[in-house]
This record gives sequence, structure tokens and C-alpha cells, in this order.
Amino acid sequence: MCTQPDTQMLLPLWLLSLLLATGLPPILSAPTTQDVREQLLAQERMMRLGGQLVLSRTEELANAKLMALKSAEVERAASTSSFLPSMHFFQARHLMEQSQVFHILRRMPKGAALHLHDFGILNMDWLVKNVTYRPHCHFCVTPNGTFNFIFAHPDPPTPVPGKCSQWILLADHRRGLQNVTEFDHRLLQAFTLVTEDPEGTYKDQDAVWSKFETIFLTISGLVHYAPVFKDYVLQALLELHQDRVLYLELRAMLFPVYELDGSLHDRKWSVRTYKEMACQFMEQHPDFLGLKIIYSDHRFRSTSLVAQSVQAAMELRASFPRTVAGFDLVGREDTGRSLYYYREALGIPASHGFPLPYFFHAGETNWQGSPVDRNLLDALILNSTRIGHGFALTKHPAVWADLWKKGIPIEVCPISNQVLKLVADLRNHPAAVLMATGYPLVVSSDDPAVFGASGLSYDFYEAFMGIGGLEADLRTLKQLAINSIKYSALLPGERKAALHLWEQSWDTFIAELAGTSD
Repeated sequence: MCTQPDTQMLLPLWLLSLLLATGLPPILSAPTTQDVREQLLAQERMMRLGGQLVLSRTEELANAKLMALKSAEVERAASTSSFLPSMHFFQARHLMEQSQVFHILRRMPKGAALHLHDFGILNMDWLVKNVTYRPHCHFCVTPNGTFNFIFAHPDPPTPVPGKCSQWILLADHRRGLQNVTEFDHRLLQAFTLVTEDPEGTYKDQDAVWSKFETIFLTISGLVHYAPVFKDYVLQALLELHQDRVLYLELRAMLFPVYELDGSLHDRKWSVRTYKEMACQFMEQHPDFLGLKIIYSDHRFRSTSLVAQSVQAAMELRASFPRTVAGFDLVGREDTGRSLYYYREALGIPASHGFPLPYFFHAGETNWQGSPVDRNLLDALILNSTRIGHGFALTKHPAVWADLWKKGIPIEVCPISNQVLKLVADLRNHPAAVLMATGYPLVVSSDDPAVFGASGLSYDFYEAFMGIGGLEADLRTLKQLAINSIKYSALLPGERKAALHLWEQSWDTFIAELAGTSD
């Protein structure tokens, strides 16, 4: 008996680790299968995003109502095989808008929107019904059938031969049409990716990205007209504010903005205008805390041009330290150049001792092991403040562990990833693993207007119902909102004010949802 190992009273190391991590008391007698099962489930609940939050009594009541609605919706979906996050967003959107869970998420204070692009955030109906009806708006048609626009008076410059037809005054063109509504619908189709048959219309990633990038070229002549530029910012802030967003960080390429006479404004004018429009909006909406700009360039440009952009970002941040948050490279990763390719240009700030934060898009690919896939490694090496998309992160365990250790969050954009054909069923999104393990992440919407969405609510629904699975509850939503403020580029004082403002809105929302408000 003395030679036999004394194991009866010893807990397995793995079980002891679980118990210590969850704070559950160890069972001195041999655990039953049911005990171990419950302990594992408890451990997983604690590990989940938001799993360590303790809800108040009112929050528990609100959570019970929310989860009852979520369970009922999932049960109906299971019986009809029509679970919305497994459907393409273009086909699920109208059904989503009938969801009681979605209506709750629309009312929920979401905190900050940290991954948005400058001219993909405002409902494209506004461009069609407001901007294209303004005086002096001209259009021409390119050989491949796309539109170009310009505001000019008395006449626009002659278009480059072979690249566009002669300019046509849009007001005159509409007066000659029998069906203006049909023409305006054609414009709206040119401004978004939305289609009734997304799989048939966009056979592969090349097709959808081709249209996606064309949209921004199409609308550029509208949104870079100075009066429209200002109005666009104000209207976009209003749309986000109505969706219970209190602050945003905008990737902006800061192309020249033009006046009616053709004169141009530079980047500093654009940043100053963003700041002025945000201040103007905040005066009318004191529960909104403004915006910051992440100056961006395209990952198809030469090293020398990107180096110039990095230097421009340094100058802008020096001139507008409270408005310009940092720098990013945007555009399709699979066909663009890697961060490693631009390593010398991206090393300029460090070589000058200038603290320029980076917010790199990285890992927006399905091609594991490709040079582009390794953008995640270089985003880590270059100390990116956050990672845009990070879709491939779970395939890089060493990078994943190091990013986690440094507290670098992932900006997850569910609808964008689905529409741009990285994943079809959002239950299979890699962020499901990140959410289940409690990795720091935020949910944002990338270019919601191009996808036929608005604000953050649609992406929050996809994350809550699909990516988070059946276990995601009010704790998940609360943690996502807190993360959006915690991992923002706000200064410490600004962050504290934002969190206080969000908490006030959250408490009101919870009281209404729980049915305890006066």
C-alpha cells in the first residue's frame, strides 16, 4: 500500500486550475461527472466576453427579458431554418428590422464607433434625394457605364476624352425623363452593393470588391464638394447619434475638397472642418462627444507616396493633436501591398522620435500563410493601437497571445466580412472564438451605407445573435459598449467623461427594458 501513489484526495491539475480561475471552492471528495460538467460550463461562462461582469438587480431583470426574446427568436429560426445571421445580410435585413431583439439593440447605448470610413457611413438615399438635386450638379458616364459627378458653374471642365462622356446638368436630365424615380433608383444602385441576388450578382471576392471600390470613385465628386462635405459630416453624426452612438473614430483619406469655382482645399482644411462640424453638432447634442480622424492612405500606392502620407500624418497630428488620432493603410488586403512592404515608410515616425499611433487593417483575408496574411505579425511589431478586422487572427496563436498580453483589441465588422465574402454564416465567424475566450474586441460597421445598413445596430445584432451564440447576453453587450470607450483614442479625461455619459444612458435604457422606469 505504501508503494501506491496517494491520488485519491488530489485534484487533477487541470481541474484545480479551472476552480482557481473561476473562484469556485474545490470539492474534497471525488467530483462526479455532473460536477465536472457544471464546473466546465461555469468556467466557460466566466471566460466569455463580459463573463466577469456582475449585473445589478435591474440589469438581471432586463437580461431576463432580453434573453427570453432571443431564445424565442432562435427557436422560431430553428423551426423554419431561417436564422438571420446565417443568411446574407441583403436578404436578412428586412426580417431583422422586424425582430424585437433588434429593436432593443437600436435603443441600446452602444458607446463609440471605432471602425468607420469617411464616406461610407451616411445612408445613400441622402446623396440621391438631397445632394444630386442641388444646383449646378453635373454628371457624365464612363465607358464601363459608371457615373462621375461634379459641381461647377457656369460650366465644368471638359472631361478627359475616352474616360467620360460630356458633362450633363443633372437638373436638365431629370426634366427630360418620363420616370425620374427609376433614374434615382439607378443612382442608388450605383451607390451601394445592395442587390436581391447577392450570390448571383457577386460570384466571388473579385466581383464584389470591384463594385465596392467603384462606389467610392462614383460618389467622390459629390462628397468632396465643400458644401456637401460639411453637410455630410453633420448628417452622418445625426444618423449615428440616433443609433445611440456617442463618439466615433473615422478613417479618412482627406482627398482635396473643391469649391464651385474649382478651387481646392488641403488636408488641414478638411481636418479643421471635421472638427468644426463636430463642435457644431455637439452644441445641439450635448450627449455626443465628437470625433477623431485616423488619416489613411491606400495600400496600392508606392513606398515613396506612403512615406509622404506618413509624414503628412505626423504634421496633422502635430497641428491637431486632439483631433487626429493616427494613421492607417486601407484597401483590399489580398490584392494590396503588405505592411512589411511599407516597413521603411512606416518606420519614419519612430526614427524621428515622433509618437504616431497606428490603427492597421490586418488579417482581412482567408489566405493563411500568404504575405498579406502576415500583416497581423507586422501590425503587432509596429505596435498598432488596434487591429482592423483581424479576421485571420485565430490562425496565428503566437500573435494572438502577444496581442492579448498587450491589450490590443480587434475591431470586428460582421456585416462587412460577410458581404465582402470572407464568411457566409456569421455563426462561423472567427470572432466567435475571440468572444468565447474573452479577447478584447469592439464591434463596428465599416461602411454601413454601402451595405444598406446604418449606425451600429445591425452589426450588433449579428454579433449578439450569431457570433456570440446562445450564451451571449446583456453582459456581452455591456462589455462591448465599455470596450468601445476603453479602447478608443480618447485622452484619459475624455474617456472618463465618455464612460460617465454612457453609464447614464445605459442606466436609463436598462430601467426602460426592465420595466422599472417611472
